[in-house]
Amino acid sequence: MIKEVDDYLDGINKWQSELRELRAIILECGLTEAFKWKHPCYTYKNKNIVLLHGFKEYCAILFYKGALLKDPNNLLIQQTQHTQSGRQIRFTHVGEIQTLRQTIKDYILEAAQNEESGKKVQVKKVTDYPVPKELTQKFSEDPNLETAFNSLTPGRQKGYLLHFSQPKQSNTRSNRISKNTQRILNGKGLNDCTCGLSKRMPNCDGSHKQL
Repeated sequence: MIKEVDDYLDGINKWQSELRELRAIILECGLTEAFKWKHPCYTYKNKNIVLLHGFKEYCAILFYKGALLKDPNNLLIQQTQHTQSGRQIRFTHVGEIQTLRQTIKDYILEAAQNEESGKKVQVKKVTDYPVPKELTQKFSEDPNLETAFNSLTPGRQKGYLLHFSQPKQSNTRSNRISKNTQRILNGKGLNDCTCGLSKRMPNCDGSHKQL
């Protein structure tokens, strides 16, 4: 156990008992405790296995490569339909955790074994995502935009393609593209903050202005 996690747990008002219980279970599995992205994180041979975090309505143990787990008990939750690798098990009280104690350990040990064996999550490539015709048109009008878009990291490209493709109306898709054109030219992703981090990362509180 490390002091940063002690301080984190001492400083939170909600889910303290639940996260302490999960911490104890994880440590019994032989993982190494760390403090990353302002949350307790547990590794195996320097590879991230699980993260503990709390939300308004639940706390959770996040499996970084949860998509690889067998999940015979149907406990794993995909946070969004576009989340490819990570999976959560969510809790609302200590009793749930205590009841599932051995099952949680089984999932953690399986996750560590998957890491040991080198298993990889088969994630979609950027080329697997459809490019809206409105964006293709915009690229033809502004080659600099296409160059800037292709220079973004794959994750940022995927984020924009999903965001631009969601609306059913062509006008709405075009408006989204126009609204984000300068961000793309600036080399920024859809969720980047002025702190330089994604607003979805645990260590960014989302209070910064968008770039």
